[in-house]
Amino acid sequence: MDKLKETFGYALGFLLFVVLIPVIMWLCSKMPSFSWPHPFLAGISIFCVIDGLFLSIWAIVYMRRVGDGNPMDAFGHEVASRTKHLMTGGPYRLSRNPMLTGIFVYLIGCCLWLWTWQSVVVFVVFVAIMLVQVRTEEERLRHDFGEEYEEYCKRVGRFLPFRLK
Repeated sequence: MDKLKETFGYALGFLLFVVLIPVIMWLCSKMPSFSWPHPFLAGISIFCVIDGLFLSIWAIVYMRRVGDGNPMDAFGHEVASRTKHLMTGGPYRLSRNPMLTGIFVYLIGCCLWLWTWQSVVVFVVFVAIMLVQVRTEEERLRHDFGEEYEEYCKRVGRFLPFRLK
């Protein structure tokens, strides 16, 4: 049953973050054609998409191997088995939320490709929702890992390698 839950969590995350949000951006942008944007924009967009997906996948693999669990915890509801170990190495030395940081970079690439204000609005709404999710998740991590998590928070920023004051 845990394997099924885990597979469901990964599939749900992929569908939501990698497929559905960009489709919503595209639909809200009044479905612009799939033509190539200006070459400079296309290059930056592709760079963001590839780097963002790489960071997210790296974080998922690292979480599975080192954290011995799954990232899918939605607003305090366990969708798949939670991590058993606090991760502070690998991509987690760069960000406390490298999966989400990667998705943000990926979606910025999607916004650049579409080049519409509507896609930016969808992105901003998504970020706002995810900030609430992250705060919920941080409370769980404080509960699960206590002082170890607090020390980690002092060293590493929520989304960037450094903490914004």
